[in-house]
Amino acid sequence: MSGLGRGQMLRVRGGRSIAWVPPLVLLVAITVIDFWTGAQFRMISWVVLVPGIAAAICSVLGTAAFSALALVTYVVADSSWPDRYRSGLPDFVLVAVGGVLAVLACAIRVRDERSMLHMRDVADTTRRTVLRPLPPVWGGLEHAEVYLAADSEARVGGDFYDIQPGPHGTRVLVGDVQGKGLGAVEAAAALLGTFREAAYHEPELATVAERLEIRVQRHAVHLAALGRDDGDRFATAVLLGFPRLDTGRVEAVVFGHEPPLVVGPSGVRPLLADGGLPLGLAALAAEGPPPVRRVPLAPGETLLLTSDGVTEARDGAGVFYALVEEVARALAADPRAVEPGRLVRLVRDGTLRHCGGRLLDDTTVFAVRRVGERNRERGRGADEAGRRGADERAGKGRLPS
Repeated sequence: MSGLGRGQMLRVRGGRSIAWVPPLVLLVAITVIDFWTGAQFRMISWVVLVPGIAAAICSVLGTAAFSALALVTYVVADSSWPDRYRSGLPDFVLVAVGGVLAVLACAIRVRDERSMLHMRDVADTTRRTVLRPLPPVWGGLEHAEVYLAADSEARVGGDFYDIQPGPHGTRVLVGDVQGKGLGAVEAAAALLGTFREAAYHEPELATVAERLEIRVQRHAVHLAALGRDDGDRFATAVLLGFPRLDTGRVEAVVFGHEPPLVVGPSGVRPLLADGGLPLGLAALAAEGPPPVRRVPLAPGETLLLTSDGVTEARDGAGVFYALVEEVARALAADPRAVEPGRLVRLVRDGTLRHCGGRLLDDTTVFAVRRVGERNRERGRGADEAGRRGADERAGKGRLPS
């Protein structure tokens, strides 16, 4: 258990620590047992546990205090009953040395925990920078998402997503960089940076797709110039475009990614039958980049996008997670499952349950739809605020983020 987990468990309401209670209770119990059992109970064999337990859960100062208290208690107990077995000098030295070693161990533990918490803060900051927080209604879209890193300590990986409103409508990008580690995070950040600019400024979704492909190639050239051998990464992705006027259609470009699922009152169906090659592999395609397709999308229908952490999740028998079937069953049982928040929770819980919580890859579940009448005014207000902010920034010569 990490130090953070210990700190949370050993606090009472109000945030006060009770980490001092276990070693104190143990010291009192040892003293009482020693008094009632006489020579049959060797106090020296037990009292050294007190500073050891304190080192595991208390602060350095608290551990030092319990080490001193254990030594004093041992001396007092040994001299209070002269008719019983008396310890020699080696026993006192053993208790003292045990206390010193406990303090040193506690200092090392506290240092490592602080380092771990700092690294977790860095990972959280990196995650918020790459996967920036999104308002619940953004660009006329209602959405929900969950990201689960396969490496629970890293907390960030190669999956990415974003929504970018702009003068030409709202664009959505969801994808997965091949591989793991910081190299995948770098590639995801590069793609998201390009998407946020191109999706805002470019009137055609095909141009946004082209800019993303070029960005992957430029990123590879840059890494090669640095002498790194991990620049040949590719990324699967789905790029969506929601026109400013609701035409009943959505624009979509699929780069080697699992096509989105359309979830609505009529059931579950794939948005597209197939897609093109992943980003970074356009040179291998004789027919050129994947085309922009305009697909009907009825009011109230939700687009569900997932990474391969969902589609490749397996149970103990090696059976893949039946995403479409489970969503269809949930939708038949409760039509409200079409709501983005409910849909994301359903897929997240189903994936974790199917694989027993053992994720083999980063897992992203993303659901998005146009806002309903209930949220339309809220969405318009957010859009107007975003446009006003963009106009102000443009007037000052700065590009929107």
